Amino acid sequence: MIRILIADDHELFREGLRAVLELRPDFEIVAEAATVAQTITAHAKHQPDLTLLDLQMPDGTGLDALKIIRKARPDARVLMLTTFDGDEDIHRAMAAGASGYLLKSIPGKQLEAAMRAVVEGRQYLPPAVAERLAERDAFQTLTPRELEILAVIARGLSNKDIARVLSASEFTVKAHVRNILAKLGVETRTEAAILGVQRGLVQI
Repeated sequence: MIRILIADDHELFREGLRAVLELRPDFEIVAEAATVAQTITAHAKHQPDLTLLDLQMPDGTGLDALKIIRKARPDARVLMLTTFDGDEDIHRAMAAGASGYLLKSIPGKQLEAAMRAVVEGRQYLPPAVAERLAERDAFQTLTPRELEILAVIARGLSNKDIARVLSASEFTVKAHVRNILAKLGVETRTEAAILGVQRGLVQI
């Protein structure tokens, strides 16, 4: 019997997923959680064989829960199941110890195959997700400061406003913006903001 924890803040999705999974005779839903805190508590209490974990939650992110779960139990099997397909989202999840990364649009049979693979100790990335992760290597990595500035750019602030918010000179901000555009391979701030959101570099 494969004991499963479903962690997602949408009750309707949890109910639907439970209904689908319980059709398999060897799947048992031992707990559900709607927040990071509930996820951590439920995992510690029930010690499931597999956790299906959403990326976005009301009191934090699935990555917060993942890191705490993996620290407490390094062999925990956690499969991300989310709508976020940015290559940075995927990279951060896998780097934090996720056993796989799936989008909620995945067909039921593929979800089942992924779950069984992960329980057996293997990683699972659908081809489309693996491709997004590979695309990440085509981009130069932004520095923490550049990521910080990109997040503010996405809010629509000018260089002058960014300089004030970050307590930096406008000259320094302009230099960072030029580097960001070059690394992302775009020409305008708007393009940089859109690409940053698409790739999961920033959240708005």
